[in-house]
Amino acid sequence: MNFGDKFQQRVTIIGAGTMGTSITELFVMHGWRVNIYDKSSVQLDDCLERITASYGRARARLINPVSDLTGIDQGGFVIESVPEDIDLKISVLAEAEKRLRPSLLTTNTSSLSIEAMQSALDNPERFLGLHFFQPVASAQLIEVIHSSITSAESLEMAIQCAEFMQRRPIVVRDSAGFATSRLAVSLGLEAMRMVEEGIADPEDIDAGMRLGYGHEVGPLRMTDIVGLDVRLAISNHLATKFGARFEPPQILRRMVAEGKLGRKSGLGFFRWEVGDEI
Repeated sequence: MNFGDKFQQRVTIIGAGTMGTSITELFVMHGWRVNIYDKSSVQLDDCLERITASYGRARARLINPVSDLTGIDQGGFVIESVPEDIDLKISVLAEAEKRLRPSLLTTNTSSLSIEAMQSALDNPERFLGLHFFQPVASAQLIEVIHSSITSAESLEMAIQCAEFMQRRPIVVRDSAGFATSRLAVSLGLEAMRMVEEGIADPEDIDAGMRLGYGHEVGPLRMTDIVGLDVRLAISNHLATKFGARFEPPQILRRMVAEGKLGRKSGLGFFRWEVGDEI
């Protein structure tokens, strides 16, 4: 039985923010029915509007927006995608497990401990990380993060999920920042330090990595896409684990304090307009 058949091409996504909506888009693109849960009706409305605008009403009908988990079938596939706050994620995951009793429970996280989240669950062996990348609709990668507690069956199902979505899974053991965030944040922070030191402007730094090293998106533009606030939170987290090399530069702290969060606020290292291509 393939992955789609196992879950009857149905998934429940918790959190209708930027990433939750983007993950919903990915599953809808592949014909899955999606329960999208959020306590905010505004977030749910925005999610539906975005997907309707991008894929039309027929695809949008695959989405079931809910503000209460009651009524969703138990035993299915769940992806939690709330903000990168370990206490919030633990609370949401514990509730989801209790209410939905999923066969496969996952978190979309770019840096937080899988084992810490497993500690709050009754069935930690059914839990692991699925790290989706922006832009989710076109990114070719899903990072699959497991711990020593994660069962072989759950890990195999997660790998099949990535493959079913026509994405390349990379399997990574639980560690702060996993593989991709440690590398991406390290590069992004160094690029910020060069801007701070006046070595080059953001456009030229990014051009150097795109044209010189074949990066599809430069480190500063990617920081804008991810969100400077998200990068700051990840950097702070990694600094507690690995020391000064991940300490956020002052330019990042200052820009976040000023509300310059990147694409979502319209201004970061670059200026963004509605409809700008990533």
